[in-house]
Amino acid sequence: MGRKGKMIEHEIDSSYLREKMTLKIYQPESFTPLYKYHICIMQDGNDYFQLGRVATLSDRLHDEYEIENTIFVGIHYQDRQDRLKKYHPDGEQHDAYVKFLVHEVVPYLDEQLPTYHMGGSRALMGDSLAGTLAIVVASKYPNTFGKVVMQSPLVDEKVLEIVENAQNLQGIDIYHTIGTNETNVKTTVDPDVDFVTPNRKLKELIEQKGSTYYYKEIPDGEHTWKYWQKDMQTVLTTMFN
Repeated sequence: MGRKGKMIEHEIDSSYLREKMTLKIYQPESFTPLYKYHICIMQDGNDYFQLGRVATLSDRLHDEYEIENTIFVGIHYQDRQDRLKKYHPDGEQHDAYVKFLVHEVVPYLDEQLPTYHMGGSRALMGDSLAGTLAIVVASKYPNTFGKVVMQSPLVDEKVLEIVENAQNLQGIDIYHTIGTNETNVKTTVDPDVDFVTPNRKLKELIEQKGSTYYYKEIPDGEHTWKYWQKDMQTVLTTMFN
C-alpha cells in the first residue's frame, strides 16, 4: 500500500554549514494551507521514515484523529563521521549545525508551510546521538523548540552540564526512553558505552526542571530500531495528540 501523504524535498544552501542540506517534508493527505500545522523535525531523518515508519504512522494516526495536524521533516547525515561532527556537543560542526536548525530551517519552514510560528508547536526528535542533539538544542533555544523526543540519547558530562544550566526548560514537553539492556553500546567513538546510568542521571536533572516529562525504561530494550520503532506510535500520540 502506498503512502497517502505527500513527500516533498527542499534544499537549503546553508551559509553556516557551507553545504546544501536536504529537508524531506511529509505532509498528511488532508494537508491544506487553510489549517495550521505542528512541525516535527527529525535528525537521522531517513532512518525515521524508513525504519521508524513515521510516514505510515502519520497516515494512520491522522486518519484516526489520534494526532493533531502535524508535518514531519527529516534531515539526514552523510556518514557516521559527519553525524558525529554535527550532532555531538563537542563536534567541530555542532555550533554551525545548531545555527542551521534555528536560523535557517525554522524560518524556512515557517515561510513555506502554514505553521503556528510558536515554539510550542515545534518538536525535535532523534534517536541516540540525534536524541542528544534534540535535548541540547532545546535547552539552548526553549522558545524555538517546545517539544523534545529523545530515544536512547547519548549522555555524557557535557550534556548533563548543558541541561543543568538550561533556563526555562519547564516550558518544554519532553519524551525520553532508554532500554534497560543498553549497558555496553558500540558507538562511533567507543565500542563499549553504558547508556543506562547517565540517562538515569539526566532523568533526575530534568525532573528538577519542572518540565512536562514522559520517561520510560523499556524492559530488555537494546540500542536498535527494533525497540525505537515499537514505541513510535506511543511517541506520536503522546506528543501530538
